[in-house]
Amino acid sequence: MGQEAITREAVLKAVAEHDEMGREAFLSMYGFGEARSYVLVHEGREYDSKAIAGVAHKWDQGRALKPGEFSGGKDHAAAWLKRLGFQVKAVKNPDWVRDEVILACQLVMVNGWKRLFAEDPRVTALSELLQRVPIHPEADRGEKFRSPDSVARKTVDIASRHPDYVGKATNGGALDRAVLREFLDHSERMDKTAVLLRQGLEAGSLQELVLAEEEEIDDDFSAPEGRLLYRRHRARERSRALRRKKIDSVVGRGMSLACEACDFDYEEVYGERGKDYIEVHHVVPLHEAGEGITRLADLALICASCHRMIHRRAPWPTPAQLKEIVQTRRLARGTANGHA
Repeated sequence: MGQEAITREAVLKAVAEHDEMGREAFLSMYGFGEARSYVLVHEGREYDSKAIAGVAHKWDQGRALKPGEFSGGKDHAAAWLKRLGFQVKAVKNPDWVRDEVILACQLVMVNGWKRLFAEDPRVTALSELLQRVPIHPEADRGEKFRSPDSVARKTVDIASRHPDYVGKATNGGALDRAVLREFLDHSERMDKTAVLLRQGLEAGSLQELVLAEEEEIDDDFSAPEGRLLYRRHRARERSRALRRKKIDSVVGRGMSLACEACDFDYEEVYGERGKDYIEVHHVVPLHEAGEGITRLADLALICASCHRMIHRRAPWPTPAQLKEIVQTRRLARGTANGHA
């Protein structure tokens, strides 16, 4: 069912029906439960978004949708209502992402791997900082989004998973355990990462960075430092001025614009259409890049395919490491063909 299946007028009729019948009777009559993810906010009142969207379908299409025919989340009910201009807000808060857990884990580390309480000024400060992280849309944030209580709870989840913790660990999540392990194994790198995140959020520089939509939602890409520093990394790679300077420096030395990993040359393959085309990859690790000036030596010429392979999952190989993989594979194929 597409967004054209219900109209704004039909939603308002469903709201009026809800008000006339009362919430309990309305939900019971159409077989819906209370909203667990999103609610519709209209004229100061909150409504179960999925039930309203399902009943609105009756006014436009002749029958109400059954609960099992669609979801109440971002892909269905909530999305339809937003497109029609209605205010929709989250009932519960989104899961913590790596960037947030990194900041919380650093706080626990500084506190000697012990939990912190909601009244602690450091928890309050982190709560305020996390509310500035530009990852979760406002509509997805509940009323207590990253409150001091929730931040304090996260410090318990992390601290109780430390190897030296005595007692029963809280449930937490796989991400908490993964980030804690990275802090224990690579404390200096992870501490630098947290510092860069804090600096960028406090200065506002990370909030201004935006990735192309398809990369923002592509789970196949990963960075141990989190999404925000990855955005900064990609923004630098996409700088037209830097790319032009890198290309000019290579051409000026009489060299071809071939991929440093697989030797692919766009002009050689595509002729005039491929002339002067190549992507650049920032080879400096994210936790070291900071706000410093990018040098041409920090950039490598990479074809689109190799660039995607580098960013596909952490840890990212350097162009030289990827080149070794490519050459090893080519040699193996050649050997196999020679014995065929």
